[in-house]
Amino acid sequence: MALDDLGTDVDVPDTVGRVVSIVPSLTEAVAASAPGLLVGATDWCTHPADLDVPRIRGTKNPDVEAIVALRPDLVVANQEENRVPDLDALRAAGVPVYVTDIRTLDDAFGSLARMLAACRLHRPAWLAEAEAAWAAVPEPARRRRAVVPIWRKPWMAVGSDTFTGALLARLGVDNVLGEDPERYPRFDPAALPPHDLAVLPDEPYLFTADDGPEAFPDVPSALVSGRLLTWYGPSLTEAARVLPGALES
Repeated sequence: MALDDLGTDVDVPDTVGRVVSIVPSLTEAVAASAPGLLVGATDWCTHPADLDVPRIRGTKNPDVEAIVALRPDLVVANQEENRVPDLDALRAAGVPVYVTDIRTLDDAFGSLARMLAACRLHRPAWLAEAEAAWAAVPEPARRRRAVVPIWRKPWMAVGSDTFTGALLARLGVDNVLGEDPERYPRFDPAALPPHDLAVLPDEPYLFTADDGPEAFPDVPSALVSGRLLTWYGPSLTEAARVLPGALES
């Protein structure tokens, strides 16, 4: 038995040999910790690049029947990324589902360790390296205010209570929409509160030098990897090394 991040008891077998992940970040975390343990992942699970497992559609529309047919000992999921009806359907089919809830860097380190323990894995070296990498990031010399779009047509951005917002805050970048009641609100670029930076990731919308910065002509734009900005897992080590410089626009 394991207690997930939502306080739910999960009936995990003593030996876990087959795991399905329906979150890209968790897929990478499991694959980096125990190659061969994963037997299924979403279409959006792009890391590791050589992952060769059956695909079960996306985070918001997983193929429940296909997942059940894979006979997993455990499915790993996330409170924000996955829909309750899909998770309930898996549970109703007798599949143990472990749900993470990650909204800060500290959440990431603790939650990933617990999730991997539920997979009957020891704490991996990459997780200790990621935690050490972020502990070594110096306190920012100045603070900036940024908008962090994630989509256009319509424009949407990072709002309140998100992992991305917490990660940026650690780097001295405060989310100008961080007090919005929605986690991913729609917005009008011409009606934003005062800000001095636009952080433009390459996922889920692929912002580029020619598609995005022109909407924020009065401030510099930082084009960054969406994986480093929004994923929690092995990418956290690279994020600690790369993002501070990438955000210096």
